[in-house]
Amino acid sequence: MNIPDLPFFWAVIPAAGIGSRMRADRPKQYLPLGGRTILEHTLDCFHGHPRLKGLAVSLAQDDPYWSRLPCAADERILRAAGGRERADSVFNALQLLAARGADAADWVLVHDAARPNLARVDLDRLLAELADDPLGGLLAVPARDTLKRADADGRVRETVDRSTIWQAYTPQMFRLGALRQALDDALRAGVAITDESSAMEWAGYAPRLIEGRADNLKITRPEDLLWLQQVWTRKR
Repeated sequence: MNIPDLPFFWAVIPAAGIGSRMRADRPKQYLPLGGRTILEHTLDCFHGHPRLKGLAVSLAQDDPYWSRLPCAADERILRAAGGRERADSVFNALQLLAARGADAADWVLVHDAARPNLARVDLDRLLAELADDPLGGLLAVPARDTLKRADADGRVRETVDRSTIWQAYTPQMFRLGALRQALDDALRAGVAITDESSAMEWAGYAPRLIEGRADNLKITRPEDLLWLQQVWTRKR
């Protein structure tokens, strides 16, 4: 893609979670992968991009791991306060970016801290496809498997039509002002927000889906990390 045609953007990485399903001795974003932490690889997905204006990482107040990383001394990375939930962490990061000069109309890309396998081609496709979109959207992948809806007893209630079902990935790309307002309103209303798109949806918008690669995996369980380690080993 022609880089000059891509919009400038800010990046936000919410990294205050503990990742309990990994059953590890530390938050999953700090687990080792290829000689570095998962979080460092995730940051590298954005560092060096010629359209990146700045990057904010939301971290838990008592995080003892961040300061040990070489990137903690990188002045290009802003540290925002992590919150109780992902939405709180993202909102705090948006507030920080605005205080540092980001405009309400600027694009912001929010990306999972434990999603280190984002391909540059996907990042650039998202930027290119949404550059002139009035709202924004997210990377996603159409559902491939047959989907079942379960009842309270764990039995199949029905088979869901997968033709209209997508898996939501990140980055998710929205204007700073609109996303900040949607998150603020949803948090005040006590609405459960699982990603940035759900905040925008609750505010009455319809974000656009941009198909990305299925290997943009979010590391959630031990087998996810093992799979990614094996994939990266074969590439080297």
